[in-house]
Amino acid sequence: MTEKFAPTRRMLMLSSGLLAAPSIARAQTVAITAHYAMPAIFKAAQDAVLDAFHASQSAVRVTYTNPTPTYEDGAQLLLRGAATNQLPDVTFQGLNRMRLFAERGITRDLRPYLAAEGNPAALGYSQPILDIGFQGGQQAGLPFAMSNPIAYYNVDLFRRAGLNPDAFPTTWDGVIEASRRIKALGDGNEGMFFKWPGDDWMFSALLFGFGGDMLTPDEREVAFTGAEGLASVRLLDRMVKEGGMPNFAGTADLQAFAAGKLGMMFRTTAQVRGISESVGRNFELRTTTMPVIDPVRGRLPTGGAGAMIAAKDDTRARAAWAFVKFATSAEGTSLMVRNTGYVPTNQIAIDNPRYLGDFYRDNPLFQPATRQVGIMKPWYSFPGANSVRVTQVMVDNLARIAEQRATPEQVLADMGTEVTRLLPRR
Repeated sequence: MTEKFAPTRRMLMLSSGLLAAPSIARAQTVAITAHYAMPAIFKAAQDAVLDAFHASQSAVRVTYTNPTPTYEDGAQLLLRGAATNQLPDVTFQGLNRMRLFAERGITRDLRPYLAAEGNPAALGYSQPILDIGFQGGQQAGLPFAMSNPIAYYNVDLFRRAGLNPDAFPTTWDGVIEASRRIKALGDGNEGMFFKWPGDDWMFSALLFGFGGDMLTPDEREVAFTGAEGLASVRLLDRMVKEGGMPNFAGTADLQAFAAGKLGMMFRTTAQVRGISESVGRNFELRTTTMPVIDPVRGRLPTGGAGAMIAAKDDTRARAAWAFVKFATSAEGTSLMVRNTGYVPTNQIAIDNPRYLGDFYRDNPLFQPATRQVGIMKPWYSFPGANSVRVTQVMVDNLARIAEQRATPEQVLADMGTEVTRLLPRR
């Protein structure tokens, strides 16, 4: 174990207190609440995890309350709940928001609970997985689901446009050309859509792909206004101008794709299950890895959700830990993967073929994300109380490119100025 998770004397005393407390199994059933975001993606997985958890024991009963449509809505829900003392006991938040809640003292440090369990690795929590949840100077949460962006494409439209579906473009120049040719088919067909509205995740896929970073290492200044950031917004602009990318709002791209009217989508791997079901037999669907930008420095953001404990009462917190531990276990991770498309977060589920070995062999649509794990880096978590506002500033500015209301250079300059104002003053 690294220094981050070596139990201190205080931690061991606290963990022994946890163990010395009346066992949940011997106590009266404890009822707790849990919140999660994006039910369009997570509902089947969360329901499967909850059913399996209830079937495994009878000491803790969990009720899901107020699922929110997006991670950002979920963050706002938790911030409001902290102000009104109406917090869920467990919350599944976007990995880029765990730092915000840890720094504000809204959620619990999980190190004492891990210390009470003994060796985290024996539970399947590898050091890289723990590191993703180590935010704000504490173990703010445990990753429940991890994702990276992949390409979804319509084989039938590729063939109609004279493109080879067995050789998906490996560069963005090739993608833009393929988009242009598919759009030229007419009849309402669109070539491509790069899913960026809603948060900064897909923008970071381009920024990281060029080898860039959001902020400088000391987090005092923006770094995305450099050459990598400029290349990223110029590429978005080319998608619109040269590739004919439409300005889809909400889930319009998903609807167009399912109807067979969109050639390519670039979205999170988390939606493989849902997109596959929506397409059905309308056309042949395939998935593949993202086009490579910089083969040496290029990276992709780690999206997904982490499980956090917000319970204030110690008894409810112990019950919350039992649920969090199950949800992030090998069994919980396997249920999550099978019902979504996310990358597994528990090392036991990854290493032991009993859990997911046959699944990946029999479900090729789920494989591209696993081939990109080696270039994943954390979804950037902006420091300070304005992190949610920073994301909205970036979304609003990037929209100006999609709507062709400003040049890439103007957008990047404005975005840099506005984000700088929102960073913590040193």
